[in-house]
Formats: sequence, C-alpha cells, structure tokens
Amino acid sequence: MAPLAGVTVVTLEQAVSAPMCTRTLADFGARVIKIENPDGGDFARHYDDVVHGQAAHFVWVNRGKESVALDLKTPDGLALLHRLLVRADVLVSNLAPGATARLGITPAELAVSHPHLIAVEIDGFGAGGPLSHKRAYDLLVQAEAGVCAVTGRAGEPAKPGPPVADVTTGLYAALAIMASLCERMRGGPGPGTSITVSLFDAMAELMGYHLTHSRYSGADQQPLGMSSPAVAPYGAYRTADERTVVLGTTNDREWQRLAREVLQRPDLADDERFRTNSDRVRNRAPLDAAIGAWCARHELAVVQKAADDAGIGNSRYNTPSEVLDHPQLLDRDRWRTVDSPGGPITALLPPPIIAGFDPPMGAVPALGAHTEAVLAELGVAEAEIDRLSTHGAIGPRSVMTWETP
Repeated sequence: MAPLAGVTVVTLEQAVSAPMCTRTLADFGARVIKIENPDGGDFARHYDDVVHGQAAHFVWVNRGKESVALDLKTPDGLALLHRLLVRADVLVSNLAPGATARLGITPAELAVSHPHLIAVEIDGFGAGGPLSHKRAYDLLVQAEAGVCAVTGRAGEPAKPGPPVADVTTGLYAALAIMASLCERMRGGPGPGTSITVSLFDAMAELMGYHLTHSRYSGADQQPLGMSSPAVAPYGAYRTADERTVVLGTTNDREWQRLAREVLQRPDLADDERFRTNSDRVRNRAPLDAAIGAWCARHELAVVQKAADDAGIGNSRYNTPSEVLDHPQLLDRDRWRTVDSPGGPITALLPPPIIAGFDPPMGAVPALGAHTEAVLAELGVAEAEIDRLSTHGAIGPRSVMTWETP
C-alpha cells in the first residue's frame, strides 16, 4: 500500500513551490485535487510549449493530480471548494499575498470552518516583516536571501539554474505535512493544524553555512564558479581531450593521496603551503594551477581512473542533454512514461526508493479534466453542473472532456 493512501489533498497552487509540494505527496500515494481557474488555470501551463505543446515546468511538477476548474471569485465556486474541504485532509496554497484572506480561507478561518484540516500556506517572505506584502518569485527570493551573491564569480553574481527557492520550499512544506499526518496518527494535536512555509526562510536555511561564516569571520566569501570557498582543492579542470573533470578533496588525507598517487607530486604533498585545508584555501591559485596543468596533459578517462584508484572524488561535467542518457539513470531504470494531454512524456521517478512501493507516476491533467467526476462525488447533479457551467463557476463543459490517452 502507498504510504499516503487514503490522504486527500486539495491545492490552490501556481508555478513551482506548492505544485512541487503536492506532487511529492502524490508520489507517495496521496490523492491531489488541483483547483484551477477555468480561465487558463495554473499560469505555469503557459510558460512555454516544448513538451508536446505543454510547458516543461508544468508537466514536471503536476503529474498524478486531478484538475478541477472552479472560479473561486464566484459564490458557487467558493461553496464547492468548501464542500471539497469537508472531505479533504490537507489544503495547500501559494496564492498572492492577501488572496486567502479575501477568500476567507486563512489558516485561522479554516481552523473554525474545517477544524480537521491541515492548512498549509506557502508565501514569499513570512508574516510580520517589512517584506511580507511583496510578491515573491524564485529569482527575487534568491537575490534577497544572498543566494545569488554566493553563486557565479566575484563581480558576476548568478542565479542557480534550478529554481532552488521554489523546490526547497515545496519539499519543506511536504515534510511538514507528513510530520503533521504522523502526529495525528498518534492522536494529536488538536483541531486546526496550521503550517506556513516561506521561500525566504527556506533560502535563509539553505544559506546556513554562508551566513554562519559571515557572522563569525566578519567577511563575505566570494563565489568561485565551479568551486567552493570552504575547501581546496575542489573544482573543475580541463583535460587533454577538451573535456572537464571535477575533482574534490574534503580532508587532509585525501589531499595527500591526490598529490602523491594521482599527481605524482610528493613535493606538493610536503609543501607547507598546502599542509591543511585552511592553508590550501589561502593558497588556492598555485594549487589549482598545478592540478590544472596535470589534467591538461591527460585525457578525461585517464584522470578519472587515476582518481578512482586513489579514492578521490571526481565527476564529469555534463550538460542537461548529456544527462538524459546518463548510464547512472539508464542502468538503474529511473525513467518512466507518463500520460499527458499532449501525449506520453518521459519523467524521472521520485528520488526516494521505498522497498515494496512503486510510485504511481500518474498522468499530467488537462485543465478541468476531473471537474465533473469530482463534483459527482460531492453529489452535484448533472443539471446543477450545467447551471454552474453556464454561470461560469466551473467553466465550459467542453474543457472537461479530456481523458488519459
């Protein structure tokens, strides 16, 4: 049985953070009902059209969900939401600041109207601060929390490629939901469980090392591209066949093996400039020059074999296109076919591997594809569905005819 079998999650979500949270719950077997505005739905549906006419962001974080089209600005649409919440275990939202208050579904209000619910609100900056009112997108939060300042190179800050603020916050929210579900299984806490997770707080946590270092050193470490200001040697080097190898050491013993067994440079191993990690960080430039010169004389395969034989961490620098056919994914059968409105797509299995459990890997929903079926579960009659459609509360019925191919 799936770990979250029998758990129903209703979600008012856009973009990545909340969808990542609820997709994670769906991967563990929860039923996820995604409420979307009939007029276009989740705006991430329209970021691009590269996946059989669908957006890559959307198909990535929305598989395994049911899409119900409700206009929550209408009394009928809001009433249907409340009827859904009666049957739900969890409500997740990441709407614009003030949106849940305008809808009357803040955690405090839900504690009264639906005390059985675990109400989860993902926001940008958390309540009570000078930025609490601001909209928050992944890049904006990364910049505000200092992430961009420690990425890239000195004077050339960069945003990390993946939306790490969105993804990290979504995963923290999923973790908090699972913790709350476990607590309820043990008989507590009382009604009206409320959870808030902000993108800014998640990024501040991710910046823990850098913030701690700056507080106690009095200085900001400068970004080093494909390296780390904390350890040396640790970086990327070009090889004789014009590839890039990444080599890293994490302690003095590894450095000794790298110098003596891989580089064949006992003089470097004995050099007082490189005796400890702190010494090597201070003298990074000559150290990198020596390693870079050795790598430039050898092909990638030779460098990696020498490093492997000496027990030195190493990897090959890959592009996303190269990762698609990475043998570590192919040999371990990590790809699956998932249905979508545009046709079958390929998706990675979720990272956790639980013995005896196969993730459901459900279809990516079309906008409103499950509206009629879900309303029928609520006891809404056919004639009432026609009326709701006519009055715009659930959108035109033609939106809701897609079936999984």
